[in-house]
Amino acid sequence: MVAPLNPVPGPAILAVGPLIGTKKTTPTRFIRTMAPCAEGAAMLSPSQPVRRQATPITRRTLVALMATPFLSRGSLAAAWPERPVEIIVPFTPGGGVDLTARIAARFLDKHAGGRGFVVLNRPGAGGEVGWGAVADARPDGHTLGLLNAPNILTLPIERASPRFRLDSFALIANIADDPVTLSVHASSPIRTIEDLVATARARPGHLTYGTAGIGAVGHIAMMSLTRATGIAAEHIPFQGASGVASALLGRQIDIATTTFAESLGFARGQSDWRILGVMSPRRLTAMPDLPTLAEAGIQVEVGSQRGLGAPRATPPEVIAAIEAAVDKMVADPDFAAAMAASSLPMRVMKANAYTAHLTNLEADLRSLWATHPWR
Repeated sequence: MVAPLNPVPGPAILAVGPLIGTKKTTPTRFIRTMAPCAEGAAMLSPSQPVRRQATPITRRTLVALMATPFLSRGSLAAAWPERPVEIIVPFTPGGGVDLTARIAARFLDKHAGGRGFVVLNRPGAGGEVGWGAVADARPDGHTLGLLNAPNILTLPIERASPRFRLDSFALIANIADDPVTLSVHASSPIRTIEDLVATARARPGHLTYGTAGIGAVGHIAMMSLTRATGIAAEHIPFQGASGVASALLGRQIDIATTTFAESLGFARGQSDWRILGVMSPRRLTAMPDLPTLAEAGIQVEVGSQRGLGAPRATPPEVIAAIEAAVDKMVADPDFAAAMAASSLPMRVMKANAYTAHLTNLEADLRSLWATHPWR
């Protein structure tokens, strides 16, 4: 404890006592003046001590002081973000996951203080490179991942030593659910879902289909179609949906399994892209003439659920700050308009509902893997 003494003009004289007072008499230390006092003031002799007992600090006060660093965590969390936030996308630019991330980044920046949200594409290993980077990132809220189911669930199922599992992430919210479509080149003799199934049955393993990677939503969609119809086709995986589009337009594959938003984006301005059907429970308002697979008698519904997640150890108060920004984003009419303009169907699920949904989906995928493993 340091207490100032100013008995006369001039420099302060300090008396230093122990940190915690007790019932015993507090020892007194003496400090001589460091410089002469002002003119006309009484001078203190170097041998003349100034006696003052330091004010004691009680144990209650000490406990309060020791708790101060912990109490400050809430104020630090309230400052999130303190610098630009990275949203990692584990696929190449141009696909539906990338598009969702870029729209989210723009509106999160709007509602979270304007520090900047940057989309970082980290493709590789079917998404494992990017999501592994999210799982391993510093858990301070400045690295988020655009999570894409079922991909984020299929990788740990199919691989012996995955870099992450579902519980590697703190789930924040789901924001979109983009159903899978089946498309062909406009020159293809296949014009309907019924044509596709008939051709695949007549020539098992002859047709080729492209997906954004092994275990990607398009791959799971075709495996589900295979289980439902008994057809067989050859899988050609790419590093993202844009690679699938290039291959279809270049007639290197027969079928593109991409999401609805991706297909519309690739078909826009292209007369060579034909969408056959969508794996949604009902027709979509953005394209009401597009039939569902259920209308062809095939009960298959598969979509890409896209949400945000952070490294698992991110502090709860930081997660709460991120969730608050996401709540403002999804309530913003301009965000809804931007999603609609990109043909991205919104489906908001907060953390608990999102976790329950992915947990149930993971169980379904393990059942599919047991009978129709994707490779």
